Amino acid sequence: MPEIPDLENIRAVFNRRLSGLTIEQVELLQPIVVRVAREEFEGRLLGARFGQVRRLGKFLLFALETGDVLVVNAMLVGRFQHVEPGKKRHARTCFALTLSDGRELRYVDQRFMGKVYLVDAEALGTVPQLGEMGPDVLDPALTEDAFLERLRRYRGQVKNVLVNAKFIAGIGNAYMDEVLFVAGVHPFTKVSTLSEERRRGLYRAIHEVLDWAIPIVAEQMGDNTDKKPRDFLRVHRKGGEPCPSCGHPISEVSPRQRVTSFCRHCQPG
Repeated sequence: MPEIPDLENIRAVFNRRLSGLTIEQVELLQPIVVRVAREEFEGRLLGARFGQVRRLGKFLLFALETGDVLVVNAMLVGRFQHVEPGKKRHARTCFALTLSDGRELRYVDQRFMGKVYLVDAEALGTVPQLGEMGPDVLDPALTEDAFLERLRRYRGQVKNVLVNAKFIAGIGNAYMDEVLFVAGVHPFTKVSTLSEERRRGLYRAIHEVLDWAIPIVAEQMGDNTDKKPRDFLRVHRKGGEPCPSCGHPISEVSPRQRVTSFCRHCQPG
């Protein structure tokens, strides 16, 4: 799924490209992903002008000068495209907005798992999950001490806790594998067994990984917002390959159908 490095670049690209553009045509092709009626979706978007795009956790929030916000949770495989109208549409294109720059803003979702909302800016708290999230992982208010204080309330395996958006929002499966590798923590370690030093190490690893990954993704993705660079990751989906630190084979397991990649030598458990 798109995670912070992907979404941060998409947000930056759309703030360069979309701000000030007017929506001249609305085509809702797959209503299943949109959580408002077709007539409302089309009527409220038609003629609206884009403001700035924000990211909260894994949600992208497209502000409109009407006071509405187009909120998109891309889930596992949702993708955004800002392309010439002549470019062939993907069969799973959910909606296409013709803009005043002559291009189309498209949302594509191969599994129709994404969720799209259109709400008044004052009603963002009504969007499911958005109002229930913990602090965004890049929120300056989430200091190391604040992270530790929140972590004290949680039990269970460390990876499950850290990808829980109610704890902190924005990091998913792929980048959490990288965080735990940098921190040297086994993904199935119980949070309750971690020392304070190890807990602080998790916080620092989160920021180390994101500081490392965001510019790489921006370079590899460029303005092509439907790409999802992952090849540069060190352990995620690298099962059987040598660990970049110790050379031992990277382990890969899939509890509850979620791939977890780690080095048993560098992350003993």
